[in-house]
Amino acid sequence: MQLHTVLGATGPIGTTIVGELTARNIPTRVVERTKDFPGRKTVKADLRDPAQTAAAIEGSTHVYLCVGLPYDSATWERDWPKIMSSVIAACKANGAVLVFVDNVYMYGPTPLAVPFDESHAQQPVSRKGRVRKHIANELMDAISSGSIRGLIGRSADFYGPYSRNNVTYFSVIERVLNGKAPQSLFPVDVPHSYAYVVDVGRALVELALDESTYGQVWHLPVSEPATLRQIVQIVNTALGTHHRISIMPSALRKFLALFIGPLKEMEEMLYQFAQPYVMSDQKFRNKFPHFTATTIENGLRAALDHFRMEPKKRR
Repeated sequence: MQLHTVLGATGPIGTTIVGELTARNIPTRVVERTKDFPGRKTVKADLRDPAQTAAAIEGSTHVYLCVGLPYDSATWERDWPKIMSSVIAACKANGAVLVFVDNVYMYGPTPLAVPFDESHAQQPVSRKGRVRKHIANELMDAISSGSIRGLIGRSADFYGPYSRNNVTYFSVIERVLNGKAPQSLFPVDVPHSYAYVVDVGRALVELALDESTYGQVWHLPVSEPATLRQIVQIVNTALGTHHRISIMPSALRKFLALFIGPLKEMEEMLYQFAQPYVMSDQKFRNKFPHFTATTIENGLRAALDHFRMEPKKRR
């Protein structure tokens, strides 16, 4: 009997993992620090605490680490190493497979290869990237030593239902649905890879259920690269609107960053949008040729449908 435990179950990726496990009738445990997962018994645990983490993971055969922390470098530096160490220890004690949902911040120097794959050099140019490199290395060292079994699934910037902390949402979708013109912090004609969040959840479960994928890093499926201007065009077509996207002047952006924390935290990540940022998912596609990634058009339409049904959460 399997028991798949999702850490950070109410986040956008956690929600889609739970949905995929449910569709496959796989026993699932949902874990959150403070929130409740709608319609499910939710185990509460602070993953920085080894004892709480051990209790949350006890009896699990598979564990998905997809928690989200505030988008703050200092918080990441303080909390991510604690979380990773606690989860690795708990998985080791239970013989559980650990599936870590990672991002691509560790790749560098810039500009990255076009496209970049799992073998790209890891010389991160940001504090957040250095944190991700550190914790990914800790996990891969534990796997290589035989302490645990597991894998890393790396996602490009994801978008879609449930997902608000991303460029397509706060630059385009949220503004358009509130009757405002889209606005970007960076150039709008640079190709960028995006992952549809439902595809991310589906892909992670595929990887978890195939033991031949363990011990490796996998880039998760992406939609075709798109520019922000193209995304606005797709949204306009879907909604029958005629919005144009503007770019916030860099001087204004830097001034506002002095007072707005999230904007300040974005500064070190703007390199991802200053030149083509195209991720290769060919390794995954070769392994799972039956897997069909959602097109950017269909993904954006699904996101629009989802957020139009939740008007109160957009205010």
